[in-house]
Amino acid sequence: MNTGAIWQALIDRLDQMQEAGQSADFWLRDDDAVEPTAALHRLLELTDRFSVPLTLAVIPAHTDARLERCLAGRRDIGVAVHGWSHENHAPAGEKRQELGGHRPSGTVSEELRTGYARLRALFPTSFVPLLVPPWNRIDAEVVAGLGAIGFRALSVFGPEASGKAAALIRPGLQIINTHVDVIDWRGSRGCRDHAQIVRDVLARLEQVAKGGGSVGILTHHLVHDENVWAFLSKLFEITATHPASRWRKVSDLIGR
Repeated sequence: MNTGAIWQALIDRLDQMQEAGQSADFWLRDDDAVEPTAALHRLLELTDRFSVPLTLAVIPAHTDARLERCLAGRRDIGVAVHGWSHENHAPAGEKRQELGGHRPSGTVSEELRTGYARLRALFPTSFVPLLVPPWNRIDAEVVAGLGAIGFRALSVFGPEASGKAAALIRPGLQIINTHVDVIDWRGSRGCRDHAQIVRDVLARLEQVAKGGGSVGILTHHLVHDENVWAFLSKLFEITATHPASRWRKVSDLIGR
């Protein structure tokens, strides 16, 4: 199936949902924000053009008032806590992880508490009580203490109904994951094939139709190539105005 045909398949599926009286909520999570950059400004301009709300997962240890000034007055921006310093504490040979079981859980929790307070103070109008673990990995013992810090939601990658995600569920803590990643991390580290990304969107729409939830799109503005920007522009063009799709602030999804 060529790229044009796969985009048409997305339009057709949304048309079918509209005819059935159904709709899907989309949300956009972009990781690793620290400071204003050309790439961040490009992302802000693109989302603003299509009125797509944006959730920025910000690294607390490395950000400052420059990012706050950059985001000031933007009502469709949410700021989530992206760990503390995005530092790997796993030993060589293991998958990278900052919020794992390699350190005392109290140490990890105290870092998260500091990061939560720092971002809430820096971004008082856009802060959301959402934790985005670096590399989408977090130890269950750390999850158990998130509510006491003030977190109301956790976002990793993959279907919320999977066994891996189910293991993270705690009373009062909502799981709001991303489901479609645009980056080919294990290959070119550029944009994945557009047709394959759209297939992932279509697969997630089927899951939503059967079991509810949202379609979470995951991006990393600092490593986007031109193909990523082209993909996002086309995706927003189709979905931002279609009656069967709605781009939502993550704050609207928390507690829903």
